[in-house]
Amino acid sequence: MTETDTETPVPGGAENDATDAVADKPAGEGEDTSRLEAEGDIAADYLEELLDIADIDGDIDIDIDHGRAAVEIVSEEDGGRGLRRLVGDDGEVLDALQELTRLAVQARTGDRSRLMLDIAGHRQARRNALTELANEAIAQVQTGNQDVSLQAMNPFERKVVHDAVAAAGLVSDSEGVEPNRRVVIRARS
Repeated sequence: MTETDTETPVPGGAENDATDAVADKPAGEGEDTSRLEAEGDIAADYLEELLDIADIDGDIDIDIDHGRAAVEIVSEEDGGRGLRRLVGDDGEVLDALQELTRLAVQARTGDRSRLMLDIAGHRQARRNALTELANEAIAQVQTGNQDVSLQAMNPFERKVVHDAVAAAGLVSDSEGVEPNRRVVIRARS
């Protein structure tokens, strides 16, 4: 990490609420793809340095997913249990590391990054659980024709639910103020 990497101001929040209900656009050819690949490479360099400093073993996978650079830290050792301390009890450490990684990318590129970071499959497991929760709520809305309000969620979690609701042909909104912002699923009228 260079000295300028630490001088970037922290953005106002983990994610802009306006992105909750907006579906990610797939990356286009050429410039978008190479920009996202560059973001992934910068993030990987930053995270490798972090792992070295913390003396934690892990490999870094880079991909592009739903128009975002996607980086995951994985480990074959002990089934990834050694990486769990980088996730935290409820993913709070993972969220902080994602924000720091986005800032490192922003410091190098000058552009705000929407990079997604996963560690030891935590986000993927959470995505699967949230999709199941969303499907149960969707079934309630479809059979009872009443709105269903879910518990408070962070922006990543709300985005997963919004995507599942849209795929089912229903509508959803985010209501409330962080950290108590929640998804409300509605039947189309």
